[in-house]
Amino acid sequence: MKEDQKMVEVTDDVVYSIILVLSVPCGLLVKQISYPEAKKLACTLMGVVVALITIGRHSLHPVAVTLVNIFRYKNFIKLKCHIYAFVWCFGYLAFFRTCHHFGIPQVSPLSNAVQLFVTLRLVGLAFEIHDSCTEAWNKDVTCAEDKAYWRQYKSINPSALDMFQYTFCYIGQFTGPYYKYRTYADMVNTSNVASIPSIQPVLHRIKDLPLIAITYLVFSNFFNIKYATSNEFYDNPFWYRLLFMMPMFIIFRTRLYMAWILSECMCMAIGLGAYPKASKPKCGEGPTDLKEYHKSTLSKDPIKYDYETIHNLSVYGCELGRTTKVGLRSWNMTVQYWLAAYCHRRIPNSLKAYRVAITMTVSAFWHGIHPGYYLSFLLVPVILLAEDKMRAAFRHGSQTWIKCFDWACWFFKMRGFDYMCMGFLLLRLDYTLTYWKSIYFIGHCVTVLFLVTGILCKRKSKRHNKLE
Repeated sequence: MKEDQKMVEVTDDVVYSIILVLSVPCGLLVKQISYPEAKKLACTLMGVVVALITIGRHSLHPVAVTLVNIFRYKNFIKLKCHIYAFVWCFGYLAFFRTCHHFGIPQVSPLSNAVQLFVTLRLVGLAFEIHDSCTEAWNKDVTCAEDKAYWRQYKSINPSALDMFQYTFCYIGQFTGPYYKYRTYADMVNTSNVASIPSIQPVLHRIKDLPLIAITYLVFSNFFNIKYATSNEFYDNPFWYRLLFMMPMFIIFRTRLYMAWILSECMCMAIGLGAYPKASKPKCGEGPTDLKEYHKSTLSKDPIKYDYETIHNLSVYGCELGRTTKVGLRSWNMTVQYWLAAYCHRRIPNSLKAYRVAITMTVSAFWHGIHPGYYLSFLLVPVILLAEDKMRAAFRHGSQTWIKCFDWACWFFKMRGFDYMCMGFLLLRLDYTLTYWKSIYFIGHCVTVLFLVTGILCKRKSKRHNKLE
C-alpha cells in the first residue's frame, strides 16, 4: 500500500514537471498570436485539454463552481458579488474535499491543485468586479486625471465567456502564480508582442534551478516523511528526531522552489505580467504608477519591462531573510498578495486585532482540511508576535550586537519553519502531535519563552528610559 502511494506521488511530480516544462515553449508560440480572441481561445483550449488529460472526470468540479459563479455575477447585485463568490467558492472547496463521503469519487492531488487556483481566480475576479463597480479607489485617489487612469487601466467589465476563459487559462493552472483578471486581459490584448522580452528573462530565472534540483534529489534520496509515521522512527534518540525536521523542510521547500520558478517561466514565455518598469509594477497588483504606464503605452521609444507582477518566489528572502515576516512574504508571493488584498485588508476594523489569525485560518482552509495545516498556520501569529517583542526589546545598541541578534533571529526563523513544516507534511492530527510530542513541543515552548521574555524586557527597558 505504501509503495502504491509512493508511486502515485512520483507520478504526480512527473506530471507536474512535464506540464511546467512544456508550457514554456507553448507560451512562446501562443505569444505570437496577435488577435486577442484567438489568443484567449488558445489559452483556454490548452487549459481544458490539460485538465481533461490529467484529472479527467474531476474536471466537472472546477466547471461547476465556475458556471455557478458566472451565473451569480450576471444575475445578482454586483455590489455583493465578492461576498457571494467567497462563500460559494470556499464552501464548494469544503464539499470538494469531502465528496467521497457522499458517494462521489475521491479527488486526486492534481485535481485539488486545479481547484485551489480556480478558487483564487474566481474570488479575486469577484473583488475586481466589485471594486470596478464601486470605484473603491476613490477614497485613495483624489486627482481627476488619476481617477481616469484607474478606470482605464484597473477597471474590468468581463463577459461570461471572458470569465470562463480566464478561469481555465492554462497559465498557472496547477502551481500558480495567481494573477488578476486585469493582468490576464492586458496580456491577451497587447499589440506590441515583439518588444516584450521572454527568452532572456526565462534564462535568467532558471539559473538557480540546477543547484535547487541537486539539493532536492540528494536530500529526498536519504529522507522520507513516511519514516516519521512509523514506530521505528521513535526508537531513534532525541537529537535525531529533533534534527529530522531540518532535511524535511529542505525537501519541502526545494520541491516548491522548482515548481514556482518554472511557473514564473511559463508566464514570461507568453508575456503575462510584463509591464513597463517605469510603471512600478508590484507582485500580484500590476502597475502602480498609472501615469507612467499611460505614457509608456503612447511612447514609441524602447521600453524596459519587468515581470514583478507574477514574481512568486524570492529564494534569497526565504533562505536569508532575517525574520519570519520576511520569510512569509518571500514565499508563494502572489498567493500572499491574494490573502492580503482580498482577506486581510477586507476584514472590518472591529476585528482588526484578529486579522492575522483570520487570514491564517483562511490560508489553512485553502490549503486543505487536514489538521496539520491548522496546527502550523495558527502558530504563525504567535511566532510573529514573539518575534516583534524580542526585536523591540533587544535589537538596539552597537552594530555588532544588532548583526548578532539578526543572525540569531534568522536561525530561529528557520527552525520555526522546520517545526511548522512537519504539520504540512504529516497532515494528520495524531501524526503531527506524536512527532511534536517526541521533541517535547519545542517549537511552542521556545515561542512562548521568547514572547514572555520580549514583553518583560521591553517593559524594563521602557522603565529604564523613563528613569534616565
